[in-house]
Amino acid sequence: QVRLMESGGGLVQPGGSVRVACVASGINFRLYTMAWYRQTPGKDRELVANISGDGRTNSRDFVQGRFTISRDNVKKTVYLQMNDLKPEDTADYYCKVGVYGRGFWGRGTQVTVSS
Repeated sequence: QVRLMESGGGLVQPGGSVRVACVASGINFRLYTMAWYRQTPGKDRELVANISGDGRTNSRDFVQGRFTISRDNVKKTVYLQMNDLKPEDTADYYCKVGVYGRGFWGRGTQVTVSS
């Protein structure tokens, strides 16, 4: 059974940093592209960044230069390091993996950027 569990969110001041993590189980982790999404109330979930099994990354324009996605294939964990946070980065952050055409999601971790 594929399971994803996020952690590491919390309250952060504007300009601050936080790292969220997602631990995967039930898959041969190194084979799969992992992605981070975020969602705010009333809006669709949006892709933030993804990383292939061999470490190639893509990130959306609105986080380039501030957020970094990385992974540890031994720990079966994908990370999202978020720097220079802005109030508009406040959201629930979810990790996702696609397995055989089906998307699997974690329950999310909340990041609130506020003074």
